[in-house]
Amino acid sequence: MSSLAPQRREPGELFGPRFTLFADMLAVGLAATVASVPLITAPTAFAASCAVLRRSIREDRPVTMGEYVGEFRAPGLRRVLLAGVAVFAAVTLVVLDLALAGAGLPGARPMSWALIAVAVAGLVVALRAAADPEVARGWRPALNRAATRSAADPMGCALIVTAAGLCVAFVWMLPLLALLLPGPLAFAITAVELRSEPAHDGGDDAGVGSGG
Repeated sequence: MSSLAPQRREPGELFGPRFTLFADMLAVGLAATVASVPLITAPTAFAASCAVLRRSIREDRPVTMGEYVGEFRAPGLRRVLLAGVAVFAAVTLVVLDLALAGAGLPGARPMSWALIAVAVAGLVVALRAAADPEVARGWRPALNRAATRSAADPMGCALIVTAAGLCVAFVWMLPLLALLLPGPLAFAITAVELRSEPAHDGGDDAGVGSGG
């Protein structure tokens, strides 16, 4: 990828392009938090973060808020609502199952661990689907592709679990970081996805983005 190649700092430039990417990552995280205020829009807000950061990495250029808004609106209201409802239904189901498993029923402990394992696997697939470049066209095919990638790339799954765990730890230590962490998490997942993709010119990505 072009962004991974050595880059020289321009005369008078204090931080260089890496700092620009870091600042964009935090700005995108804050934008995703604001876009997630209705809660039901959270999956689409996170997917939009992955999309703009992917394009920024591939094309080696700054992110704009107009670009983020465009990615957020790309799926259309119906897909935004369906994604939000599906995510919250899944979370509610897992929480209820864990509550039932912890109610002192026989076999509750192994059932709880099994539910946690299923929840973690579902989270990994959902996060990888959010980073899919075609997720705006539909979450179901994106989830299918994410499940296939997850089965073929257990190391990537481990990296995503680690990134999500670190985000939880950061929020536990300093809750205010929750406002910015969607950006670093989206960046981490996008980096995991890009490591297995062939590098190509940014112009192709630009054409795809403008078409969406």
